[in-house]
Amino acid sequence: MAEQERPVKHTHHDGTLRSKVHAIIFEAETPTGKIFDVLLLILILVSVLAVMLETVKEFDVKYHDLFLTIEWVVTILFTLEYGLRIYSVRKPSKYIFSFYGLVDLLAILPTYISLIFAGSQYLLTIRALRLLRIFRVFKLARYLVEGRVLIRALMASRPKIIVFLTTVFSIVIFIGSIMYLVEGEANEGFTSIPRSVYWAIVTITTVGYGDITPVTTLGQMLSAMLMVLGYAIIAVPTGIVSVEIAAASRQLKQVNTEACPNCGKDGHDVDAKHCKFCGAIL
Repeated sequence: MAEQERPVKHTHHDGTLRSKVHAIIFEAETPTGKIFDVLLLILILVSVLAVMLETVKEFDVKYHDLFLTIEWVVTILFTLEYGLRIYSVRKPSKYIFSFYGLVDLLAILPTYISLIFAGSQYLLTIRALRLLRIFRVFKLARYLVEGRVLIRALMASRPKIIVFLTTVFSIVIFIGSIMYLVEGEANEGFTSIPRSVYWAIVTITTVGYGDITPVTTLGQMLSAMLMVLGYAIIAVPTGIVSVEIAAASRQLKQVNTEACPNCGKDGHDVDAKHCKFCGAIL
């Protein structure tokens, strides 16, 4: 039997300019909202690409003025977007101090701060500030449904991942301590327990730099066991996150992408009339 099509729900509007701006900026399911999101996606990608190419010396020498123009045009447009987001929500502080609010601020702030440090002695500081523009890539998550699924899956997996990482750290500390006792006197690489733990982490993750290697028979046996254990361990977090991604995907099909005009949060049921976070009318 074919899956029933999910109805599109539109947020209640009171006809004011603020509600109209909110509909364009925050409601991805409306025609104007989709156009707005597509334009923002293009600006984000162009900006991030310009930041990356700017660090290539040959491109920067040849196209420096173009990169500078792109930077200021995008920064001004993102500043207008940031201001409109603050204007369109009923409680601006909720948006300003939210995750995406801070990301939006970090996306525009470095360009303006770099104007303050105009002296040649601050060139390194300016470069560091300008590289912070890469935070704009995090703005992509707001417009991609798959990004929301991944974020929900990672948040749901957090307790299990913490237990998993605690177990792994316990294993590498235990094996590292044993390797220090086994290899310490015969091997210059295992000079301390922290260095032995470093070797255990490199080995269990199957990275294998080769800068520290065991030379004793017992040490090589332990090394082989740790490598085999590493292959088994790699599959654990993958399975945990995969299960949560499937659950998050099913859950997301039952909610809409519209944001609350009061607190700015989304993830409401399709037929919801009030925000489940702050109680405001949608």
